[in-house]
Amino acid sequence: MRSRTSTVHFAFACCALLLGLSALASSARAQKKDYLSDAEDAQIRDSDTPGDRIKLFISFAGDRLKKLQYELAHPGDSLHRADRLNALINGYAGCVDDAADLIELGTDKQQNIRDAVKDMQNHAPGFLSDLKEIETKGGEAADYKDNLDDAIDATNDAIRIADDAIKDLAPPPVRRKPS
Repeated sequence: MRSRTSTVHFAFACCALLLGLSALASSARAQKKDYLSDAEDAQIRDSDTPGDRIKLFISFAGDRLKKLQYELAHPGDSLHRADRLNALINGYAGCVDDAADLIELGTDKQQNIRDAVKDMQNHAPGFLSDLKEIETKGGEAADYKDNLDDAIDATNDAIRIADDAIKDLAPPPVRRKPS
């Protein structure tokens, strides 16, 4: 027969274990972005460097913007159309936000992200131009205007962050020729 204190300790240990496992499970779920497919999420997870992750997020943002443009150019199935458009816009904004966050983090840590920052500088102005073109078109814009405004703001922020990062990143090492 167990003593009362050992039973209490056993129960306490079981509770602590269950709480720890549930916290671990919720942490694992929180890392998966809802706007990324499983394959995209795996690519981000498997990328070796912060620069690679930034480039992937920029690529995913571009994919969503192309899909959005396609959806707008081909008004077919009107059932759930507004939901699809909003999901694409939110997915785009999420990818741009994540890329910008990684740029800020990489800059703070002085990581080698210079190429990824240049990638953002090369793509984001085109993204912004495409978004503003979508904004000027009338029609169903009321269905997604708020999300489109958020995406434009996210893109403007990403451009500013990339410009600041280039200034703040340490210059690349200079290779000296042997004498």
